[in-house]
Amino acid sequence: MIKAILFDFNGVIIDDERIHLKAYREVLGGEGVSLSDEEYLPCLGMDDAAFVRAAFARAGRPLTDKAMRAVIDREHELHRALIEAELPVSQGVVTFIKAAARKYQLGIVSMAERSEIDHVLRLASLGKVFSVFVSAEPGLRHKPAPDCYQRALDLLNAQRRADRQLPLLAPECLAIEDAPPGIEAAHAAGMHTIGVTATVSDAELRAAGAEVVTASLADWSVDAVHHLFD
Repeated sequence: MIKAILFDFNGVIIDDERIHLKAYREVLGGEGVSLSDEEYLPCLGMDDAAFVRAAFARAGRPLTDKAMRAVIDREHELHRALIEAELPVSQGVVTFIKAAARKYQLGIVSMAERSEIDHVLRLASLGKVFSVFVSAEPGLRHKPAPDCYQRALDLLNAQRRADRQLPLLAPECLAIEDAPPGIEAAHAAGMHTIGVTATVSDAELRAAGAEVVTASLADWSVDAVHHLFD
């Protein structure tokens, strides 16, 4: 029985992978580093630091930690400007998340930086529905490594112990992802998976191991989760 739902962030809660591509293409272009669709999509699941390092490595360009941080900060600033006029978070997704919060423990498992997650959740009025957050941090291996999902399960169980509840097992968790590395990470952690085709195709998500694939979480309900996975 599913008792917790863990959401990826970019491409699942906020439909912004193409916005990130546009922002990074502009910022990296200013550094003389090109970025094509074919180069961007295989990097889904990386944190910003790993992504920027990979881009500079492909271009054969040196990169200091200070320069990397400057690139990331400029991309974050441009991304915020691009979503300011119209936040790409659908009301149907918000409705599903709020309904799910009444039945399940919810968490976010993302390689985005926590400040960027919090910014969007405030704009979408979703700041108080998630129990746990796993975001980019030094030493945490990015997807497709299972580390981030294992960390989320540990955090959920720490809360449950504090509330004198039995711990969760990995198969009692459902992960919702938009890219193969995320599906692979959750699958490796022993969790159930839903793939959302906001970023890549149905076939790519299924090939990565997604048990169910959907075009949007706006089409989902708590009853649908119960009937499919319980």
